Amino acid sequence: MFHCHACGFTEAKEGFVNEVFQIDDKPVLVEHIPATVCSRCSEPVFSRETTEKIRRMVHGEAKPEKTISMDVFAFV
Repeated sequence: MFHCHACGFTEAKEGFVNEVFQIDDKPVLVEHIPATVCSRCSEPVFSRETTEKIRRMVHGEAKPEKTISMDVFAFV
């Protein structure tokens, strides 16, 4: 049974999300990640297999499909 660790809600849907990870102080975007997504707050939860695949990808087992520039804002 699903239980959101962010808001406590118990309903979710399967979907795909994009997530930015900080790898060696560099932002890395991973697109189209399969996830269970909380129906209330949209917090994604990844399976262990998905998490491991992402880890291997961003640490050198895969090459990026594309490179993009990104706007950066400082919250002051």
